[in-house]
Amino acid sequence: MVTAIPYIILSEKIRIAGVPAIGTYDHKAASLLSFDSSTQNDTFNLNNNVYLTSTPQNRGSKGNESIRTFNSTNGFHEFNKIDNVSPVQNYNKEQFLNNRNADNNRNITCNTTTIIAEIEGEVKRKHKFVDKGYYMAKEISLTEVTYKKDLDVIDVWFREEVGRGAVEECNPLLLLMKQLAKAHESLCRDLQIRIQGWEGRGGPKAEQGKIADVLLTHLVPLIPLYQDYMDEHFNILEAMDIAFKENIKFQQLYREFETQKVCYLPFTTFVLRPLHRLIQYRSQINRLLKHYGPNHPDRSDCLTVSNCLKAIIDPVPEILEESQNMAALCELQKDIIGFDNLLHPNRKFIRCGCLLKQSKKGDFQQRMFFLFSDILLYASRSQTTLQFKVHGHLPLRGVLIEESTDKELANYALIIYGGNRSLTVVASSYEEKEQWKMDLKLALQEARDKTDTQVTYLSLKSCSSSDELIDQCGNDVGTQTKPILQRSNTTVHVCWHRNTSIGMKDELVAVENQLSGYLLRKFKSSNGWQKLWVIYTNFCLFFYKSSTDEFPLASLPLLGYTVGAPAVEDEIHKDFVFKLQYKNHVYFFRTESEYTYNRWMDVINVTTQSKMKRKLKQYANEDTIESSPEK
Repeated sequence: MVTAIPYIILSEKIRIAGVPAIGTYDHKAASLLSFDSSTQNDTFNLNNNVYLTSTPQNRGSKGNESIRTFNSTNGFHEFNKIDNVSPVQNYNKEQFLNNRNADNNRNITCNTTTIIAEIEGEVKRKHKFVDKGYYMAKEISLTEVTYKKDLDVIDVWFREEVGRGAVEECNPLLLLMKQLAKAHESLCRDLQIRIQGWEGRGGPKAEQGKIADVLLTHLVPLIPLYQDYMDEHFNILEAMDIAFKENIKFQQLYREFETQKVCYLPFTTFVLRPLHRLIQYRSQINRLLKHYGPNHPDRSDCLTVSNCLKAIIDPVPEILEESQNMAALCELQKDIIGFDNLLHPNRKFIRCGCLLKQSKKGDFQQRMFFLFSDILLYASRSQTTLQFKVHGHLPLRGVLIEESTDKELANYALIIYGGNRSLTVVASSYEEKEQWKMDLKLALQEARDKTDTQVTYLSLKSCSSSDELIDQCGNDVGTQTKPILQRSNTTVHVCWHRNTSIGMKDELVAVENQLSGYLLRKFKSSNGWQKLWVIYTNFCLFFYKSSTDEFPLASLPLLGYTVGAPAVEDEIHKDFVFKLQYKNHVYFFRTESEYTYNRWMDVINVTTQSKMKRKLKQYANEDTIESSPEK
């Protein structure tokens, strides 16, 4: 039976069963998002950073700001400070905060209006629609709403910021997004009208049961726009990266914009949204075609849309892999200090995640590892800047790996040899170790096969991993310059707090598996259900009052969570409910139909669990601990 290695929080230290000495571990936290109804210009604090948001018209009234605190979810941050007290006291404190978080979340208000309403009485009757085609069409419409809002993040909000800064490097991006946003505004409107007619709330009843004709009317004329976008977007990413490095004014504008709540994802994600949406269209249309019978009135238009979009969509996966890699390198460069030439031709991001590294003293410290196609970096998280400070690196061409001979660590540890150094690293589970081992083996083989030797690296002597020399490694930006605005709720930071990892293959799978819609949420300790507009993207749930809200009220990163049906002891006597759980953090969500229930379960499961983890479950009851790599 494969079991995860237990992580237990004791004061400010982590212990692993069977490991005698463990190093210190920074486990910061914040209180739950709370709302003040006194002003339209809101601010909230995340890990000591001030995040600003307002409508473009009301921006700038700094004297009218109110301070909020934000918890990017139970299970992500647990305490602001872990006091040096007993485990029982820490556990009681965590339980107290969890209960308080649940109470606060139920009472979120804004402008004296209830943000999240109890609507238990509204869902007692069964939904009248039984045809899966209706829910498939509705999914297209609801995800289109999210896509249009994501285009507006650049076309409306970022445009307004750039207008004040007069940054010429952004003009090509703004032009493309303006054209796409205008076209998709009418598509979004017509899709909503069609769904309303299907539901009997207006619109031509004769067109009930059809959605592809709306897509045909709008998407086919958009092909030239998407072709222009595909031709230009990579140059735009490159130009913006250069401007970020060389133009201090643009760098400040960029960082400040990313701290606004409307920019709920890394900015490069919004730049790549059109590519993401094309892949989603292909999946959604294919699901409709599989559902439709040969005589379905919508099948002909659906086939036409599929054929017309085929030429523009077929090359997208290959293009997206290159673009997503460049975006990942750009974003990681902003998170990493001590290694300045991360964006390099032919360098590919493979995996990043949290491992425990054994020091010369024999104890273990939490480290963030970044695996690329040519190099392995390891770093720790700076409490001052919330960036990751590089302690050392290993060029892959000279690296070897082997299993640990320590019986207590055998299922979780690897030994990495590079030059005259060796690193013993411990993963949080057997599955995590196997994932790292597989990616390392493939990267090592690819690095040995390459003939390019022009890449230069930092000296290992100047970046020693020795615990005694950590403070001498690189320049600690936080002690030499004023703190910079830095996002701390991105995937890389979730991996740090959840002791897990994420790979480029996982990110590409997540692009296709995005979902939007209304869900009913229930906490483990609460009685009623709360209606929320929910967006699932980038391995995270984002919660809104409604689909018209400009920014999310809260978020729940799902890396490390399991998804499944409620257990009998949960006493959930409702249909179409799925359960999310991470340690003792439990949430229940209700959907409107069996189809939507299955869709939410599928997209969450396929993105939060790697192929390796799903595959290893098949061998959970076998005696062997070896697993063959993925084909």
